[in-house]
Amino acid sequence: MNESPSKTKTSFYRRLYISWLISSGTNSIPAIIEATGMPRRTAQDTINALHEIDVHIEHVGSTKAGHYEVKDWGAINPEWLATNVERLRETLGYPPLAS
Repeated sequence: MNESPSKTKTSFYRRLYISWLISSGTNSIPAIIEATGMPRRTAQDTINALHEIDVHIEHVGSTKAGHYEVKDWGAINPEWLATNVERLRETLGYPPLAS
């Protein structure tokens, strides 16, 4: 049975995926939009909501030319995330990352 993932699951996966992208160097709003195809507002809202899952990020640099950095993963295991990132990407329907 191929059921669509719930909104709760996709919201959580989106936050995990964005956290992983930031930690992997895809760490600006334009780069995240390019990697995922998500609208700018969704990218911004997702970044702003990361604290809700105890992932703490910091914006470094100027408003236009800055980027984000993960400062604390909270309860998230970044090794698990790196191992399962493809499953998250596929569940969310995001395009494969350019190598």
